[in-house]
Amino acid sequence: MGWILHPSVAARPVKSTASGKILCDLQTGGVKRFVSAVVAACILSGCTQPGSEPSEASPNPSPAPTEATSGTPSGSSVAPVEEPDAVSLPALFDKDYDGSRLRIGKLVERTPTQRQYDVTYRGDGLTISGRIAIPEGEGPFPAVVLAHGYIDPDDYVIGQGMTRERTWFADHGYVALHVDYRNYGSSDSEGIPGADLSIGYTTDVINAVLALRAWDGPVDDDRVALAGRSLGGGVVLNALVAVPGLTDAAVVWAPVSSDVSDIYRHFLSGPERADLRAGIDMIYGSPRDNPEFWRGVSSRTYVDRITEPLLINHGTADETCPIAWSRETVRALRAAGKDVTLAVYPGEGHDFIDSFEESMKRSGRFVEDQLR
Repeated sequence: MGWILHPSVAARPVKSTASGKILCDLQTGGVKRFVSAVVAACILSGCTQPGSEPSEASPNPSPAPTEATSGTPSGSSVAPVEEPDAVSLPALFDKDYDGSRLRIGKLVERTPTQRQYDVTYRGDGLTISGRIAIPEGEGPFPAVVLAHGYIDPDDYVIGQGMTRERTWFADHGYVALHVDYRNYGSSDSEGIPGADLSIGYTTDVINAVLALRAWDGPVDDDRVALAGRSLGGGVVLNALVAVPGLTDAAVVWAPVSSDVSDIYRHFLSGPERADLRAGIDMIYGSPRDNPEFWRGVSSRTYVDRITEPLLINHGTADETCPIAWSRETVRALRAAGKDVTLAVYPGEGHDFIDSFEESMKRSGRFVEDQLR
Protein backbone atom coordinates (compact mmCIF):
# COMPACT_ATOMS: atom_id res chain seq x y z
CA MET A 1 0.00 0.00 0.00
CA GLY A 2 1.49 3.33 -0.95
CA TRP A 3 0.35 6.92 -0.99
CA ILE A 4 2.36 9.68 -2.64
CA LEU A 5 1.87 13.38 -2.00
CA HIS A 6 1.68 14.90 -5.46
CA PRO A 7 4.06 17.87 -5.84
CA SER A 8 1.25 19.99 -7.22
CA VAL A 9 -0.56 19.89 -3.87
CA ALA A 10 0.28 23.08 -1.99
CA ALA A 11 0.61 22.90 1.79
CA ARG A 12 1.14 26.12 3.70
CA PRO A 13 3.33 25.45 6.80
CA VAL A 14 2.27 27.03 10.06
CA LYS A 15 3.84 27.02 13.51
CA SER A 16 2.31 24.94 16.27
CA THR A 17 1.30 27.22 19.11
CA ALA A 18 2.82 24.86 21.67
CA SER A 19 5.96 23.21 20.39
CA GLY A 20 7.01 25.33 17.46
CA LYS A 21 7.02 22.34 15.16
CA ILE A 22 5.94 22.71 11.57
CA LEU A 23 2.45 21.57 10.70
CA CYS A 24 0.64 21.47 7.42
CA ASP A 25 -2.34 23.68 6.77
CA LEU A 26 -4.67 20.86 5.87
CA GLN A 27 -7.00 22.83 3.67
CA THR A 28 -6.63 21.07 0.33
CA GLY A 29 -8.46 17.88 -0.46
CA GLY A 30 -5.27 16.21 -1.67
CA VAL A 31 -3.47 16.74 1.62
CA LYS A 32 -6.57 15.68 3.54
CA ARG A 33 -6.79 12.40 1.69
CA PHE A 34 -3.07 11.82 2.09
CA VAL A 35 -3.01 12.50 5.84
CA SER A 36 -6.13 10.48 6.46
CA ALA A 37 -4.63 7.54 4.65
CA VAL A 38 -1.28 7.93 6.40
CA VAL A 39 -2.54 8.27 9.94
CA ALA A 40 -5.61 6.11 9.94
CA ALA A 41 -5.22 3.50 7.25
CA CYS A 42 -1.51 2.92 7.85
CA ILE A 43 -0.57 3.44 11.50
CA LEU A 44 -3.71 1.79 12.73
CA SER A 45 -4.67 -0.47 9.86
CA GLY A 46 -3.14 -3.50 11.50
CA CYS A 47 -5.58 -3.10 14.36
CA THR A 48 -8.70 -3.98 12.42
CA GLN A 49 -11.40 -5.56 14.50
CA PRO A 50 -12.60 -9.13 14.23
CA GLY A 51 -15.87 -9.13 12.39
CA SER A 52 -15.06 -6.20 10.11
CA GLU A 53 -17.75 -7.23 7.73
CA PRO A 54 -17.51 -4.48 5.09
CA SER A 55 -14.08 -4.96 4.25
CA GLU A 56 1.70 3.90 27.92
CA ALA A 57 7.25 10.17 33.47
CA SER A 58 5.00 12.28 35.35
CA PRO A 59 1.98 14.24 34.20
CA ASN A 60 2.61 17.75 33.08
CA PRO A 61 -0.70 19.50 32.59
CA SER A 62 -0.24 23.11 31.63
CA PRO A 63 -1.75 25.51 34.16
CA ALA A 64 -3.85 28.39 33.01
CA PRO A 65 -1.95 31.46 31.90
CA THR A 66 -1.13 33.76 34.80
CA GLU A 67 -1.38 37.52 34.80
CA ALA A 68 0.30 40.25 36.82
CA THR A 69 -1.85 41.31 39.77
CA SER A 70 -1.94 44.36 42.00
CA GLY A 71 0.58 42.61 44.22
CA THR A 72 3.13 42.37 41.43
CA PRO A 73 6.02 44.81 41.82
CA SER A 74 5.74 47.84 39.56
CA GLY A 75 7.50 47.41 36.26
CA SER A 76 7.52 43.60 36.42
CA SER A 77 5.33 41.12 34.60
CA VAL A 78 4.60 37.42 34.65
CA ALA A 79 5.00 35.65 31.34
CA PRO A 80 1.96 33.58 30.31
CA VAL A 81 2.35 29.83 30.53
CA GLU A 82 2.37 28.12 27.17
CA GLU A 83 -0.79 26.21 26.32
CA PRO A 84 -0.44 22.49 25.61
CA ASP A 85 -0.36 21.34 22.02
CA ALA A 86 -3.89 20.73 20.75
CA VAL A 87 -2.79 17.28 19.60
CA SER A 88 -1.66 16.04 23.00
CA LEU A 89 -3.05 14.41 26.11
CA PRO A 90 -2.34 17.48 28.32
CA ALA A 91 -4.83 19.32 26.11
CA LEU A 92 -7.47 16.98 27.53
CA PHE A 93 -6.59 17.41 31.21
CA ASP A 94 -8.52 20.64 31.79
CA LYS A 95 -10.97 20.32 28.92
CA ASP A 96 -14.65 20.97 29.56
CA TYR A 97 -16.54 17.80 28.70
CA ASP A 98 -20.21 18.09 27.93
CA GLY A 99 -21.54 14.66 26.99
CA SER A 100 -25.33 14.71 27.13
CA ARG A 101 -28.61 14.10 25.32
CA LEU A 102 -28.35 10.35 24.81
CA ARG A 103 -31.20 9.46 22.48
CA ILE A 104 -32.52 5.99 21.71
CA GLY A 105 -33.12 5.26 18.04
CA LYS A 106 -34.44 2.24 16.24
CA LEU A 107 -34.54 -1.24 17.73
CA VAL A 108 -32.03 -3.34 15.79
CA GLU A 109 -32.00 -6.60 17.75
CA ARG A 110 -34.04 -8.32 20.44
CA THR A 111 -33.38 -11.58 22.29
CA PRO A 112 -34.89 -13.09 25.44
CA THR A 113 -32.10 -11.42 27.47
CA GLN A 114 -31.56 -8.00 25.85
CA ARG A 115 -32.54 -5.29 23.37
CA GLN A 116 -30.12 -3.38 21.18
CA TYR A 117 -30.79 0.08 19.74
CA ASP A 118 -29.01 2.63 17.61
CA VAL A 119 -28.24 5.71 19.71
CA THR A 120 -26.82 9.20 19.42
CA TYR A 121 -25.48 11.63 22.01
CA ARG A 122 -24.01 15.13 21.99
CA GLY A 123 -20.50 16.16 22.98
CA ASP A 124 -17.73 18.53 21.91
CA GLY A 125 -20.14 20.23 19.54
CA LEU A 126 -20.80 16.97 17.68
CA THR A 127 -23.49 14.33 17.45
CA ILE A 128 -21.89 10.91 17.97
CA SER A 129 -23.64 7.69 17.02
CA GLY A 130 -23.36 4.26 18.54
CA ARG A 131 -25.29 1.23 19.65
CA ILE A 132 -26.58 0.35 23.09
CA ALA A 133 -27.50 -3.06 24.51
CA ILE A 134 -29.93 -3.06 27.44
CA PRO A 135 -30.65 -6.16 29.54
CA GLU A 136 -34.24 -7.24 29.98
CA GLY A 137 -35.55 -6.27 33.42
CA GLU A 138 -36.12 -3.15 35.46
CA GLY A 139 -32.57 -2.29 36.48
CA PRO A 140 -30.80 -0.14 37.35
CA PHE A 141 -27.92 -1.97 35.74
CA PRO A 142 -24.16 -1.40 35.90
CA ALA A 143 -22.79 -0.11 32.62
CA VAL A 144 -19.79 -0.39 30.35
CA VAL A 145 -18.73 1.99 27.57
CA LEU A 146 -17.01 0.24 24.67
CA ALA A 147 -14.25 1.67 22.42
CA HIS A 148 -13.71 -0.25 19.19
CA GLY A 149 -10.48 -0.83 17.27
CA TYR A 150 -9.46 0.54 13.92
CA ILE A 151 -11.72 -0.06 10.95
CA ASP A 152 -11.61 2.03 7.81
CA PRO A 153 -14.30 4.71 8.35
CA ASP A 154 -15.47 4.23 4.76
CA ASP A 155 -16.27 0.57 5.47
CA TYR A 156 -17.57 0.96 9.02
CA VAL A 157 -21.19 0.40 9.99
CA ILE A 158 -22.87 1.51 13.22
CA GLY A 159 -21.91 -0.62 16.21
CA GLN A 160 -19.19 -2.54 14.40
CA GLY A 161 -16.04 -3.83 16.07
CA MET A 162 -17.16 -4.95 19.55
CA THR A 163 -20.39 -6.72 18.81
CA ARG A 164 -19.29 -9.82 20.72
CA GLU A 165 -18.35 -7.84 23.83
CA ARG A 166 -21.48 -5.70 23.70
CA THR A 167 -23.71 -8.73 23.48
CA TRP A 168 -21.81 -10.63 26.19
CA PHE A 169 -21.99 -7.74 28.69
CA ALA A 170 -25.73 -7.22 28.12
CA ASP A 171 -26.37 -10.94 28.50
CA HIS A 172 -24.62 -10.68 31.89
CA GLY A 173 -26.63 -7.74 33.19
CA TYR A 174 -24.77 -4.66 31.92
CA VAL A 175 -25.95 -1.78 29.83
CA ALA A 176 -23.29 -1.72 27.12
CA LEU A 177 -22.82 1.49 25.10
CA HIS A 178 -20.69 1.06 22.00
CA VAL A 179 -19.23 4.37 20.72
CA ASP A 180 -18.78 4.82 16.99
CA TYR A 181 -16.43 7.88 17.39
CA ARG A 182 -16.52 11.04 15.26
CA ASN A 183 -16.30 10.35 11.52
CA TYR A 184 -17.66 6.83 12.07
CA GLY A 185 -21.12 5.44 11.55
CA SER A 186 -23.64 8.25 11.41
CA SER A 187 -21.56 10.51 13.69
CA ASP A 188 -20.75 14.03 12.62
CA SER A 189 -17.61 14.50 10.58
CA GLU A 190 -14.85 16.59 12.16
CA GLY A 191 -11.36 17.14 10.85
CA ILE A 192 -9.47 14.29 9.21
CA PRO A 193 -10.24 10.79 10.53
CA GLY A 194 -7.41 9.67 12.82
CA ALA A 195 -5.14 12.65 12.04
CA ASP A 196 -5.12 13.81 15.69
CA LEU A 197 -3.83 10.39 16.81
CA SER A 198 -7.04 9.43 18.69
CA ILE A 199 -7.32 12.61 20.78
CA GLY A 200 -10.80 13.24 19.32
CA TYR A 201 -11.84 9.62 19.79
CA THR A 202 -10.76 9.89 23.45
CA THR A 203 -12.98 12.95 23.87
CA ASP A 204 -15.90 11.05 22.36
CA VAL A 205 -15.50 8.15 24.82
CA ILE A 206 -15.24 10.47 27.83
CA ASN A 207 -18.37 12.28 26.69
CA ALA A 208 -20.13 8.94 26.19
CA VAL A 209 -19.63 8.13 29.88
CA LEU A 210 -21.09 11.50 30.86
CA ALA A 211 -24.01 11.15 28.46
CA LEU A 212 -24.78 7.66 29.76
CA ARG A 213 -24.76 8.91 33.36
CA ALA A 214 -27.03 11.83 32.45
CA TRP A 215 -29.49 9.58 30.63
CA ASP A 216 -32.77 8.79 32.37
CA GLY A 217 -32.51 5.10 31.39
CA PRO A 218 -31.89 2.08 33.68
CA VAL A 219 -28.20 2.79 34.46
CA ASP A 220 -26.60 2.69 37.90
CA ASP A 221 -24.55 5.90 37.66
CA ASP A 222 -22.20 4.73 40.43
CA ARG A 223 -21.16 1.56 38.57
CA VAL A 224 -19.61 2.32 35.20
CA ALA A 225 -16.58 0.77 33.49
CA LEU A 226 -14.60 1.36 30.28
CA ALA A 227 -13.58 -1.35 27.85
CA GLY A 228 -11.65 -1.23 24.59
CA ARG A 229 -9.96 -3.38 22.01
CA SER A 230 -6.78 -2.70 20.02
CA LEU A 231 -6.90 1.00 19.01
CA GLY A 232 -9.83 1.27 21.43
CA GLY A 233 -7.56 -0.04 24.18
CA GLY A 234 -5.30 2.91 23.53
CA VAL A 235 -8.32 5.22 23.63
CA VAL A 236 -9.31 3.77 27.02
CA LEU A 237 -5.79 4.37 28.39
CA ASN A 238 -5.96 7.94 27.09
CA ALA A 239 -9.30 8.48 28.84
CA LEU A 240 -7.93 7.12 32.12
CA VAL A 241 -5.06 9.63 32.13
CA ALA A 242 -7.18 12.49 30.81
CA VAL A 243 -9.95 12.27 33.43
CA PRO A 244 -8.86 10.29 36.52
CA GLY A 245 -11.86 8.84 38.32
CA LEU A 246 -14.10 8.99 35.27
CA THR A 247 -15.19 5.38 35.78
CA ASP A 248 -14.71 2.63 38.35
CA ALA A 249 -12.67 0.14 36.32
CA ALA A 250 -11.30 -0.52 32.84
CA VAL A 251 -10.61 -3.58 30.70
CA VAL A 252 -8.73 -3.76 27.41
CA TRP A 253 -7.95 -6.49 24.92
CA ALA A 254 -4.81 -6.54 22.74
CA PRO A 255 -4.25 -2.77 23.14
CA VAL A 256 -1.91 -0.70 21.03
CA SER A 257 1.23 0.51 22.78
CA SER A 258 0.92 3.20 25.44
CA ASP A 259 4.00 4.73 23.77
CA VAL A 260 2.73 5.96 20.41
CA SER A 261 6.24 5.97 18.94
CA ASP A 262 6.09 2.16 19.14
CA ILE A 263 3.09 2.29 16.82
CA TYR A 264 4.98 4.56 14.44
CA ARG A 265 7.94 2.16 14.27
CA HIS A 266 5.84 -0.98 14.07
CA PHE A 267 3.47 0.04 11.31
CA LEU A 268 5.71 2.41 9.36
CA SER A 269 8.88 0.34 9.05
CA GLY A 270 10.28 -0.82 5.73
CA PRO A 271 10.81 0.80 2.35
CA GLU A 272 7.27 0.07 1.20
CA ARG A 273 6.02 2.50 3.86
CA ALA A 274 8.57 5.24 3.14
CA ASP A 275 6.02 7.62 1.61
CA LEU A 276 3.62 7.15 4.48
CA ARG A 277 6.38 7.64 7.03
CA ALA A 278 7.45 10.82 5.25
CA GLY A 279 3.89 12.13 5.50
CA ILE A 280 3.77 11.65 9.25
CA ASP A 281 7.23 13.18 9.62
CA MET A 282 6.09 16.19 7.59
CA ILE A 283 3.17 16.84 9.93
CA TYR A 284 4.49 15.96 13.39
CA GLY A 285 8.18 15.15 13.01
CA SER A 286 9.49 11.66 13.67
CA PRO A 287 9.87 10.33 17.23
CA ARG A 288 13.62 10.88 16.87
CA ASP A 289 13.30 14.44 15.59
CA ASN A 290 10.37 15.56 17.77
CA PRO A 291 10.29 13.28 20.85
CA GLU A 292 8.40 15.88 22.90
CA PHE A 293 5.39 15.62 20.63
CA TRP A 294 5.30 11.80 20.74
CA ARG A 295 5.60 11.78 24.54
CA GLY A 296 2.69 14.21 24.65
CA VAL A 297 0.34 11.85 22.79
CA SER A 298 1.45 8.75 24.75
CA SER A 299 -0.53 7.67 27.80
CA ARG A 300 2.60 6.04 29.28
CA THR A 301 3.99 9.53 29.93
CA TYR A 302 1.12 10.25 32.31
CA VAL A 303 0.28 6.90 33.94
CA ASP A 304 0.66 8.31 37.46
CA ARG A 305 -2.64 10.14 36.82
CA ILE A 306 -4.60 6.87 36.55
CA THR A 307 -6.84 5.94 39.47
CA GLU A 308 -8.96 3.09 38.09
CA PRO A 309 -8.04 -0.60 38.37
CA LEU A 310 -7.12 -1.95 34.93
CA LEU A 311 -7.18 -5.42 33.41
CA ILE A 312 -5.18 -6.02 30.21
CA ASN A 313 -5.92 -9.14 28.16
CA HIS A 314 -3.25 -10.06 25.59
CA GLY A 315 -2.31 -13.10 23.55
CA THR A 316 1.28 -14.29 23.12
CA ALA A 317 0.84 -14.84 19.38
CA ASP A 318 -0.45 -11.34 18.61
CA GLU A 319 1.59 -10.07 15.67
CA THR A 320 -0.54 -6.96 15.15
CA CYS A 321 -0.11 -5.49 18.62
CA PRO A 322 2.76 -7.43 20.25
CA ILE A 323 2.30 -8.50 23.84
CA ALA A 324 5.60 -6.76 24.62
CA TRP A 325 3.66 -3.50 24.34
CA SER A 326 1.32 -4.52 27.15
CA ARG A 327 4.20 -5.81 29.27
CA GLU A 328 5.83 -2.36 29.01
CA THR A 329 2.54 -0.66 29.87
CA VAL A 330 2.16 -2.89 32.92
CA ARG A 331 5.76 -2.20 33.97
CA ALA A 332 5.13 1.55 33.82
CA LEU A 333 1.86 1.31 35.72
CA ARG A 334 3.36 -0.86 38.47
CA ALA A 335 6.34 1.47 38.79
CA ALA A 336 3.79 4.24 39.41
CA GLY A 337 2.04 2.11 42.04
CA LYS A 338 -1.11 1.50 40.01
CA ASP A 339 -3.58 -1.39 40.20
CA VAL A 340 -3.05 -3.33 36.97
CA THR A 341 -3.45 -6.98 36.02
CA LEU A 342 -2.06 -8.58 32.87
CA ALA A 343 -3.91 -11.71 31.74
CA VAL A 344 -1.80 -13.69 29.24
CA TYR A 345 -3.33 -16.08 26.71
CA PRO A 346 -0.75 -18.56 25.33
CA GLY A 347 -0.98 -18.96 21.58
CA GLU A 348 -3.80 -16.45 21.17
CA GLY A 349 -3.66 -13.91 18.36
CA HIS A 350 -4.96 -10.40 18.01
CA ASP A 351 -8.60 -11.28 17.46
CA PHE A 352 -9.13 -13.58 20.48
CA ILE A 353 -10.79 -16.23 18.34
CA ASP A 354 -10.00 -19.19 20.62
CA SER A 355 -9.89 -17.40 23.99
CA PHE A 356 -12.79 -15.00 23.65
CA GLU A 357 -15.10 -16.66 26.16
CA GLU A 358 -12.27 -17.20 28.66
CA SER A 359 -11.24 -13.56 28.37
CA MET A 360 -14.81 -12.37 28.77
CA LYS A 361 -15.40 -14.45 31.90
CA ARG A 362 -12.18 -13.11 33.42
CA SER A 363 -13.10 -9.58 32.41
CA GLY A 364 -16.64 -9.95 33.73
CA ARG A 365 -15.37 -11.13 37.12
CA PHE A 366 -12.89 -8.26 37.23
CA VAL A 367 -15.48 -5.61 36.42
CA GLU A 368 -18.01 -7.10 38.83
CA ASP A 369 -15.45 -7.09 41.65
CA GLN A 370 -14.58 -3.44 41.02
CA LEU A 371 -18.15 -2.23 40.62
CA ARG A 372 -19.51 -3.72 43.84
